[in-house]
Amino acid sequence: MNANPIAPASLSPNFAIPSIANIVATHQARLLGQSRTLDAFSLLASTSDQHMYLADQSGIDRKRFIQALVESQPLHSVQYLNRIAQDGQQAPQTKSTLVWQAEPGEDNLSTTTHRYRYLSGNIKRRDLIGHISSLDPQHYHPGAFADCRYLFICAESLWKREGLWELVLQTIDRAEYDIHSNWPAIALNCKIILVGSSALYSVSYIEERLFASHFPLLGELVNELSLPEFSEQDYLQWLVTLADDKGITLTQSALAPLFNFSSRLADHQQHLSLLTTPLLQLMEQACAYSQSRELTGAAITHALAQQTLRHNASQTLSAQSFDDNFINLPTNGTMIGQINGLTVLDAAEYCYGEPARITASVHYGDGEVADIERKSELGGNIHAKGLMILSSCLYRIFGKDAPLHLNANIVFEQSYQEIDGDSASLAEYCALMSAIAEHPIEQGIAATGAIDQFGQVQAIGGVNEKIEGFFALCQRRGLTGTQGVILPKSNVQQLNLHQDVIDAIDKKQFHLYQVEHIDEAVTILMKMPAGIPDDNGQFPEDTLYRLVQDRLEGLAGYPDEEDSFFAKWLAKLKLSS
Repeated sequence: MNANPIAPASLSPNFAIPSIANIVATHQARLLGQSRTLDAFSLLASTSDQHMYLADQSGIDRKRFIQALVESQPLHSVQYLNRIAQDGQQAPQTKSTLVWQAEPGEDNLSTTTHRYRYLSGNIKRRDLIGHISSLDPQHYHPGAFADCRYLFICAESLWKREGLWELVLQTIDRAEYDIHSNWPAIALNCKIILVGSSALYSVSYIEERLFASHFPLLGELVNELSLPEFSEQDYLQWLVTLADDKGITLTQSALAPLFNFSSRLADHQQHLSLLTTPLLQLMEQACAYSQSRELTGAAITHALAQQTLRHNASQTLSAQSFDDNFINLPTNGTMIGQINGLTVLDAAEYCYGEPARITASVHYGDGEVADIERKSELGGNIHAKGLMILSSCLYRIFGKDAPLHLNANIVFEQSYQEIDGDSASLAEYCALMSAIAEHPIEQGIAATGAIDQFGQVQAIGGVNEKIEGFFALCQRRGLTGTQGVILPKSNVQQLNLHQDVIDAIDKKQFHLYQVEHIDEAVTILMKMPAGIPDDNGQFPEDTLYRLVQDRLEGLAGYPDEEDSFFAKWLAKLKLSS
């Protein structure tokens, strides 16, 4: 198996960015990619006794999206809440009814003057049902239930107020609500849309009987779109609409860095982010730096660099620890049983990659591969699972017919915080093979990837941050032309690397290798083919797995097979000649 180096053209997304000249902002552009939500909202508008839950993301401009959603539907006729005497004559208020009608009556109490309203924060009961005037008990001040067609309510705000949550559910169930004991009930004449997280929808649907009965319509917003499904021109109109809301004009040169930033947010070369908040924040910061509302590519690039500078304090301190050799991590030469793995440190607002030295040691034992991180309670469950899969993979190759007589210990050196995830299992496997075979690993090549029981290398998260973290360390120490990173082939479609990394790879100063199987990785790291077993399960000479096999047989105490008489005779002839 031969690993393929990754070409520079695959290191970042390639977009066919159209001209911005004829792109205009529209409210409907905000609904790009939200066909599921549009379908749910259209059903809401055309059905009775059914309400909706809108599941959004924290990075989406909720108010602007709600406005575009409402404007996607045709206007409804205005409704009037009229008080009608029961016998058609003038009567006391207790003998009258409150009816929604298409025309205002002589005693009109309220009008659906708003197409929609959105309530959040400290919502009060009177905000929903309204109240009776303290000066005139015949005068009604309408609440949101009575003065709009669509009522959007922040689900989290409502959930925190149990009384209001119950009020909304009971009102929907009864299809009416009471404003005063001396007044007749008012029919609910609006559609209610709760807006919150998908998790809250699931909890409410399971635990609240009334909720499941009256909120069958779910509109779950997507936070990214796929370019095979939508075009760059569709996305450009979406970007122009966002900028237009803030009075920002985009120039042609600003599009490429904005598209790349969006793709990085989506973590895929063919996906673009629909999270409005980070994109608008970047645009506003670029405007502030350039002191212009007309954005250029240079302004966007500068704003991105400054954004990194503001958030990378912990990354800088970590880099200093490597530079001062407080953290021992060689990036040149070879070592037995030692490899550079890659990790991601994820803060709330910023994440970065950092290499980690992984070592393995072996000795005679009963076949246990011990996870020191787990035993010291610094390893998470997923990391422990990765080590178990590694053990299973080891036994699949070398322990089919007999138990293995070795114990192994694997550890992240100089790690003092919890480690989780299975993305280091490829590196751990390679370190273990090196320790068993007593064959050195190139320290200038780091590895990341998860493995399955059959040795297939699987995708991992944070691939860009991991590559950039190791590259930055190698660059500070001086690029040698032999350094690089091994990553899963399935992660290549996520590459969106910094230009410094791309330039170094283009100049052959740094390398990326895509692998699909563990045998490809060990071949790169140890400059020796892994080997393919014969029908008897024996690996060929001059292969890594033959070295591993011989060491395992030695640990098991298997005697070397005695040479035959004919073989001894040939050996004597060779010596005598």
